Amino acid sequence: MKKSIFILLAIFVAAAAQAQPFQKGTTTANVGVGLGTALGGLGKARPAISASIDHGVWDVGGPGIISLGGYVGNTGYKYSSGNYTYKWNYIVVGARGAYHYNGFTTVPNLDVYGGAMLGYNIVKYSSDGDDMAMVNNYGSGMGLSGFLGSRWFFSDKIGAYAELGYGVSVLNVGLTFKF
Repeated sequence: MKKSIFILLAIFVAAAAQAQPFQKGTTTANVGVGLGTALGGLGKARPAISASIDHGVWDVGGPGIISLGGYVGNTGYKYSSGNYTYKWNYIVVGARGAYHYNGFTTVPNLDVYGGAMLGYNIVKYSSDGDDMAMVNNYGSGMGLSGFLGSRWFFSDKIGAYAELGYGVSVLNVGLTFKF
């Protein structure tokens, strides 16, 4: 047992030593699932899934980098009552910018960031049953939102992330990849 713990600790230290902070020219991609949502709906929910990308473009004074990127996410709900079935589908697509703080020099595998996203929420609603078939696109529109996040890199290229803010869910968690 002690030998296994020592080997895992050695692997973790070696992986942490390889990681570098987010810098100009760095590109990261997140793929995750969402927990909680600000989007309405009844009944059974599909898991919220999302993907985002950030590219470091500007070195700013102090320990930080500005990144630009994009976001896409999807979730939906299905509710049945009697002969009727109601469905909601949400797709959020956005452009985002973030400030990545690189001041934690003793922890180079940590990327802490915050930013804003200008997004478009595409909402589709449909219901059917008993001679009733209706498709309605309501609630679609532009929105501005903020987010806070962090990434922890296990190696130079792969890590985990958590992001709090508005998208298809309030909290996204998943894998992150550095290119």
